[in-house]
Amino acid sequence: MRILVTGGAGFIGSHFVRAALNNSYAALQDIEITVLDKLTYCGNKANLDPVAHDARLRFVTGDICDPVLVDDLVRRHDAVVHFAAETHVDRSIHGGDEFVRTNMLGTQVLLDAAVRHGVERFVHVSTDEVYGSIDVGSWDESFPLNPSSPYSAAKAGSDHLALAYHRTHGLPVLVTRCSNNYGPYQFPEKVIPLFVTNLLDGRTVPLYGDGGNIRDWLHVDDHCRGIALVLAGGRAGEVYHIGGGLELDNKELTARLLEACGAGWDRVEYVEDRKGHDRRYSLDHSKISRELGYAPLISFDAGVAQTIEWYRDNRTWWEPLRERAGR
Repeated sequence: MRILVTGGAGFIGSHFVRAALNNSYAALQDIEITVLDKLTYCGNKANLDPVAHDARLRFVTGDICDPVLVDDLVRRHDAVVHFAAETHVDRSIHGGDEFVRTNMLGTQVLLDAAVRHGVERFVHVSTDEVYGSIDVGSWDESFPLNPSSPYSAAKAGSDHLALAYHRTHGLPVLVTRCSNNYGPYQFPEKVIPLFVTNLLDGRTVPLYGDGGNIRDWLHVDDHCRGIALVLAGGRAGEVYHIGGGLELDNKELTARLLEACGAGWDRVEYVEDRKGHDRRYSLDHSKISRELGYAPLISFDAGVAQTIEWYRDNRTWWEPLRERAGR
């Protein structure tokens, strides 16, 4: 199978590429991968260094909004796994234009090319943030979308586009929606790597509002394994949730990270809450478990310990990125 991976130099996309080329997914054998990445501030070609010399990997620097480039690449591949997106909520609040351009227009360009060239599988990777907030219970895949930020609104729009191309053109689209990811190689503006790198450097960490916002936490390895299951065996036109199964409010998350890094609450700085900050996310991932045998395998405590160790051992990777992000 020839797979085009958009955003494959980012945090989640690069993990998928590394794992796939390391033969971690039994259902994905005899593969060749082309990564298409624009290498914006959070894209990092070094994320692919462990597999850079694999003959099955090709890297192309480019924009998913470029229809000529995208058409040429898509026609050479059997499947598309679409990670590329602008993702940071805070940045979207200060300016939504790039989020709409990349997340919606870029997805449309890819979908049009996939229809023209008869792509066999198109996996569109999305997020639980498209649902807004839920006070009790958990979302299943039929729940209506109600995004709160420019980022999540642009992702919701791209979800609708992808599923519409299935309904209109019969394109074999599959949509995945995940909970909050963490793990190695995550850009240090996201909460766990931001907290970990700040604590390793003796800095304070910011806690929004009252710290009561609740998220489900998912190790990136579990997430990518779920994506591989959907790519190999999911039903076209369906949405699949990929969850971690552990909900923590931000105070609980902060407490665990402080303890793991050997720091105290004197290192916490309470800051004004984010605009449009959703209170709670919760995914029901029973569908992918039932249909494809998915279950999260990495416990949060083990995953965080491994993540902290990785950041402690890889300062040369994250220190330049933190400077680039203005942290």
